Amino acid sequence: MTGSDEGEAVLQQAHELARAFLRSLPERPVGATGTLQELRAGADRPLTDEGVSATEVIGDLNALAESGVVASAGPRYFGFVIGGSYPVSVAADWLVSAWDQNPGIHATSPFGAVVEEAAARYVLDVLRLPPQATVGFTTGCQMANFTALAAARHKLLADVGWDVESEGLNGAPPINVVIGAESHVTIHTALRYLGLGLKHAKRVPADGQGRMIVKELEKTLATCSGPTIVCVQAGNVNSGAFDPLDEVAALANARGAWMHVDAAFGLWARATKEHAQLARGAELADSWATDAHKWLNVPYDCGIVIVKHGQAHRDAMAVRAAYLEHAAHAERDEFEYVPEFSRRGRSIPVYATLRHLGRRGVAELIERCCSHARRFAETLGREEGVEILNDVVLNQVLVRFGDSDELTREVIVRVQHEGTCWLGGTTWRGKAAMRISVSNWSTTAEDVDRSARAIITAYSASR
Repeated sequence: MTGSDEGEAVLQQAHELARAFLRSLPERPVGATGTLQELRAGADRPLTDEGVSATEVIGDLNALAESGVVASAGPRYFGFVIGGSYPVSVAADWLVSAWDQNPGIHATSPFGAVVEEAAARYVLDVLRLPPQATVGFTTGCQMANFTALAAARHKLLADVGWDVESEGLNGAPPINVVIGAESHVTIHTALRYLGLGLKHAKRVPADGQGRMIVKELEKTLATCSGPTIVCVQAGNVNSGAFDPLDEVAALANARGAWMHVDAAFGLWARATKEHAQLARGAELADSWATDAHKWLNVPYDCGIVIVKHGQAHRDAMAVRAAYLEHAAHAERDEFEYVPEFSRRGRSIPVYATLRHLGRRGVAELIERCCSHARRFAETLGREEGVEILNDVVLNQVLVRFGDSDELTREVIVRVQHEGTCWLGGTTWRGKAAMRISVSNWSTTAEDVDRSARAIITAYSASR
């Protein structure tokens, strides 16, 4: 087989295997079925001098995936706020790999640059955020938070006469960082990466649903002088609750503080009529971080950073080198908005999915998932000895069984091993809980009912 023939054959093979996997999702076991020992043995093939055929490699990978892949792309995966991928986004992502563009600068992919511009406009439109804001497409919400807070660090220090990109933080005016008691770990990591330090962040107490308490925030801000960042949350990773964004914005803006919204999945509530009030006031912030690979249901990896102050965004991220062919003023160099230079054209599946769904389709996706979450809570909550721990305001459901940590964890393990659905565990207010996250476009009411029955059966067997 010639190189050209083998290339055609392996691409056709991969296409057929991918389609077969996608067709299997509604009925295949959701968790991985292979043991760690079996999976390692399957991957532990010798690296030879001569190599092996491309079709053999792909066939072996597919065989290993049969028992090792978690069906997180399917309709009954409810762990870790992981969405699936719309067919149009998968198709666009296949083409991204085939086109093999590096959209770091306009010169390396004019196509990638203009699609990213359009995708950015779509994102601002559907999330109803300021149209003058700048948008970057990162690996995920971790780097979106990092980028937004880098822009905040740049502007706050520049406003007091300090060039942090040139001078670093040694000798710089201190920056106050205020976070909620329930802030997500990606905020903590971003503070570490940026040299702002987690230890020195001022934590504001939260209420029983994980929402920042405004009166406590007011007391905390009274202790801050000089540059200040306030990090708020839209969509608690356990309860789904939102900090009171409008009230926080009023306090932050009155003090000239930078308000950043960490909203890996919750920001998409702004695309709906039913749930938009949860994120009321988000538009008043200075920066936002979210994921498209969660609730927009595009393939991994795809986070989104949005910054109201475009110049600060670019100044914090952009680099200059003699060999780089920088874009003219009217063109877009994508690396000015994210930490990475070489990367995939991850904005392309976002563009394809938003154009395909439209505003109404995005709203229906979010509302459907939230309806499914309420259905879970209502069904499970009717069972004797089962307690729903959170107010189900979005797509998150926390469940406890028999007021027992041990029993709750046993039910979770039974459900994971049985295979009808997959969900995870967490600790909420010091108690073990089952966490159900409904984020997949393909989940139906029947999937919810089928999964709830499996959970109830596991609970009955564990008592």
